[in-house]
This record gives sequence, structure tokens and C-alpha cells, in this order.
Amino acid sequence: MVLLVIYLFFVILAGRDCLVAGDSCSSDETCSPRLRTLRQCVAGNGSMKLGPGARSQCANAVSALLSSPLHGCQCKRGMKKEKNCLSIYWSLHQSIIHGLNLVESYPYETVQRDYDYVRLASITADSDVGMTTVNRCLDAAKACNVDDLCQKLRTEYVSACIKPTAKSGLCNRPKCNKALRRFFDRVPADYTHELLFCPCTDTACAERRRQTIVPSCSYESVEKPNCITQMRICNADYVCRSRLAQFQYDCEPSKTSANGCKQGNFGACLLAYTGLIGSTITPNYVDNSTSSVAPWCSCSASGSRREECDNFLGYFTDNICLRNALMTFGSESDQQPTPSQYSTTSHGSGENRSTTSPPETVETMRNFLDTIMPTQVCSFLIKARVHYSRFTWPYIQE
Repeated sequence: MVLLVIYLFFVILAGRDCLVAGDSCSSDETCSPRLRTLRQCVAGNGSMKLGPGARSQCANAVSALLSSPLHGCQCKRGMKKEKNCLSIYWSLHQSIIHGLNLVESYPYETVQRDYDYVRLASITADSDVGMTTVNRCLDAAKACNVDDLCQKLRTEYVSACIKPTAKSGLCNRPKCNKALRRFFDRVPADYTHELLFCPCTDTACAERRRQTIVPSCSYESVEKPNCITQMRICNADYVCRSRLAQFQYDCEPSKTSANGCKQGNFGACLLAYTGLIGSTITPNYVDNSTSSVAPWCSCSASGSRREECDNFLGYFTDNICLRNALMTFGSESDQQPTPSQYSTTSHGSGENRSTTSPPETVETMRNFLDTIMPTQVCSFLIKARVHYSRFTWPYIQE
């Protein structure tokens, strides 16, 4: 009986997998032609190429597929063949872009575990012996170092993000971002959230926290690109579009919600936020003097789309849900703040995103690397002869 229940459980889960649903539809003589029609409808304004009655054909295909296994199917963040899974999901759900009435949220399965107020109960056996104060950022680094998966993937992305290419002398941004996505997708949020959202009370700590995702390689450029351009690039990529959809759903603000989040889950919001790291619209702390976050882009030259651009940027810079989630996680207390303690004021505009002074950046980046794997990272830097971007390493010698 128990085995039967387990079997049925996995059958139900498989039925919600878009890869399984896509295979099922493709092998069905009724479902397959409708899926092909729908893909024509959503591929580069393909409905225009279907000739007279195209809209009707598209609408009929959507209606028929709503009763197929494709409707309600989802993907897992970081899964194998994630892009293929998402392409199947968006074949059906992208039809909303062409004016067809289809309600959607985002393509990823809901994470059952609630990461609100997750704390690492014990970092190391003697982490609190003889200590009068708690440094959660340092403890988070220690915790990652003693966890095999966290240590391995963190060392991998740092190495990928600071190693210059032989041809240009610059870092390999695609490789860096791929390694970052791998880290945040595969390492439990217990570790990643503590590393990224730990509270800081001084600029040195805040700068080390800002350097967690190696901004000089993962997203920074001489000039900020326009947010509209970044959004267009993101929407053309199945993974980025899906991560953004998840973020906008889980971090949707609400003035009537007690905690400022329409979905009411801080943990889900922070998990969705980390899902954007390594994408075209990677968000990060704007400086080392506040806890404000934003993607590296500007709305200054948005023209007639300025309002759309401001709304996008405001999801990071003026979002009560995200702000309260960050504030609550960074609280020294594990207790949820009362509604009166939640922030109700707005962040400053993302246009004011500043950079830090090179001397402090050099020192804090060195300190940041020291917390990862001192011996291995130093060995790596010696071999690579790293002299990357504005960072220098004056104390590293053979």
C-alpha cells in the first residue's frame, strides 16, 4: 500500500513536469498539431504568417491545449534541460502576449520549504566560544566553507569571475554568470541567503557583502545600459524571462498585506531575487552605505517608455515587499517584526546607484576572498597572475 502511494505521488509530480507533458502531447495525434499551431502563433509574431483567421486558429489551439497535460505543467529551477522545459511552458503561456486570455504566474514549481527566518544553528563547534558579538556575515562564510557543496561551487564561481581571459585580459562574463547561477540554484538557501543578506553595521562589511557576486565581472560596465534594453534581452531568453516572472510574482508588493507582500512569503521573495543573479538583470546592493538593491541599468534615456522603465526599476528600488523581506532577514532577532516595524518609506531611485572608492574595494575584495578558501584562492591567484580590473593584489607573492 505504501509503495502504491509513493508511486502515485511520483506519477502526479511527473504529470506536472513540462518535459513529460511535452513528450505526451507530441506523441498524441490530437494534441501534437495544436501544439505546432500554437508555436507558430507565438514565434516572432507568427500569427501574422498564418493568414486569414489566424487569431481564431490560435485561440482554438489555446482552448484545446488547456485541457491537455501542458496546462498546469511547470519546471524546476536549475533542473537538467531547464531551457527545454521552459520553452514548452512558454509555448502555451506566451500566447497572452498576443492578446489571448490566459492567466499565468510563473513556470517554476513552488518550493515547499519556507525559508523565512532560516538561521544556521551551528556554524562550527566553537563558533560562539569566547565571542561577545555575532558577525553573521563571517559566520555565513564559515558555514559555507565547512559544507562540501557550498565550498566547491563558491570557489568555482569566484575563480570563474576573477580569472582574466588570455585574449582580452578581462573576465569571461558568460562563464562567471553561469557559475553564479549554478551556485544559487544548487546550494541550499540556508547558506546562500546568509551569505547575501547577512546584516552589516559598517561599510567594510557592506562592501564585502556587495562583492559576494563579484560585480566587476558579473554585471558592471563603464556605463549603465538602459533598463528597457536589458528587459528586452531578458525576455528573449527563456530562463531569464522565467526568473523575472517568478520575482515579480513572489515579490509583488501589496499595501493591504500585513507584511507588504501580496503572496505573504518573505522566503519565496528572497529565493526569487537570487534566481535573477547571473542573468542580464542581475541585482545587487547599490553601494556600501545602504541596503538598497537594483539591477545595473538606468532609465535616463527611455523616451516614451520611461514609465515602463521606472516601474521595472521600482520593483527593486521602491518595493515594500522586497524591502521588508531584506529587513526581516537581516534582523538580529529571529522573530518576525510587527506590522508597525515594517518599512513603509521608499528607497531612493536606482539612478543614484554609486560605486565605492578603489582603496576600500581592493581591501574588502581581498578580505572577501580570504573568507572563501584562503589557501586555494591564493594559490589560484598566484598561478593566474591576476591583475584584474581595478583590483590589485599587492600582498600575494610566490
